[in-house]
Amino acid sequence: MARDCEGFSRRDFIKVGSAGLLGMNLPQLLSLESAARANPTPQATNRRATSVIMVWLAGGPATIDMWDLRPNAPENIRGQFHEINTSAPGIRICEHLPQMARVADKATIVRSLAHTIPSHGPATVFMTTGNRPTPATQYPALGSLVTRLMPAAAGVPPYVSFTELRNGSAGQSGYLGTAYNPFIVEGNPQPAAGARANSQTAANLRVRGITLPTGFTLEQLENRDRLLRNFDQTFQNVDRNSDVVGGLDAFHQQALEILRSDKTRNAFALDQEPMSLRNRYGMTQFGQGALAARRLIEAGVRFTTVSIGGWDTHGQNFNALSTRLLPQLDQVLSSLISDLDDRGMLENTIVYCAGEFGRTPRINNNVGRDHWARSMAVVLAGGGFRRGYAHGTTDTNGMAPATDICSPDDVASTIFNQLGIDPHTELQTPTGRPMQLFREGRVINRLIG
Repeated sequence: MARDCEGFSRRDFIKVGSAGLLGMNLPQLLSLESAARANPTPQATNRRATSVIMVWLAGGPATIDMWDLRPNAPENIRGQFHEINTSAPGIRICEHLPQMARVADKATIVRSLAHTIPSHGPATVFMTTGNRPTPATQYPALGSLVTRLMPAAAGVPPYVSFTELRNGSAGQSGYLGTAYNPFIVEGNPQPAAGARANSQTAANLRVRGITLPTGFTLEQLENRDRLLRNFDQTFQNVDRNSDVVGGLDAFHQQALEILRSDKTRNAFALDQEPMSLRNRYGMTQFGQGALAARRLIEAGVRFTTVSIGGWDTHGQNFNALSTRLLPQLDQVLSSLISDLDDRGMLENTIVYCAGEFGRTPRINNNVGRDHWARSMAVVLAGGGFRRGYAHGTTDTNGMAPATDICSPDDVASTIFNQLGIDPHTELQTPTGRPMQLFREGRVINRLIG
């Protein structure tokens, strides 16, 4: 079984939110969410975006070979790749990202991002929560915060993840509680094995917790629900706490509303898309997952996460990037950005492409690059972020930012600013402790268009 450099295998990972969902049904989750929302929700102002798609590059991508090449550095730093021009004047990126070069005029590259955590797990927590991890507090993922502060449309889950993150609090709801964990997508978004290349076979996708078991129909569910209501009515007549029973019944009806709704199910009907578009994304799990994420956003989901792993390139970095990783990322990320733009959705949807850290400027003896958090790059598009812009610079050898240094909490604060949420908003833990969304983050105004 393949393991990364810290000894983790895929089986050591947890599906985001699964710990909270085990043993808890949808009505219970809705009840918890309602209780959490008893605290007033700050009103949004100056909102530019209404949803986020996070494209997660698990393992720590060598952004020095992708978005911020060092062509004038010594040979043991500059690497094997060359720069190419893009549709954004003055911005050059890796030759193995030609499709991203064509949509660079729709995106922002942040080249001066840095932090000080070169370990996969804690760095993932930092990048996905916008808060430096501490032993005392489990901070909520960005998607969980969006769920708490921006209720989703009726009949759809607010936060959906196609991905697995490392053991720990990354991707989970932290101090907000179980109700704000993501709903996990299960199944394979690719056409069935043996299907023709132009097959319209529907993807086998479902969301854990809001999909009926195989062979169990909605009619059967409603028959059981009718029987349950008859029992409830009988007990309500003699129960002094009938208001509690009525409240639980309301949550049960909300659960049924999601199960009855066609919105989520239709979002996974990828066969409704032209085959030309599906091929544009790529008939891979990553590509079809990104297409499904776009469809979920159309249905009213607020935050989705899709991922491609394998970026922990301590050895044979350039071979892995050129033959496997960059071609997939190039195809999927460029298709997602251009597809959203073609549909008029990019202006109110933020695309955020990131990993937990970058990799060492110096190439090691295995023709690889090791962990390096002191300089890295991420890509943002949509949601009012500047188009065709590269923010900040690194020094000659790419060791550290030279201008406009920023941190993961700064980027998170700026994303939430674009969602119309003050990054200094205070929430409360279940014990009543006030918690600021991002303890040290500041809005990077130059990123905003």
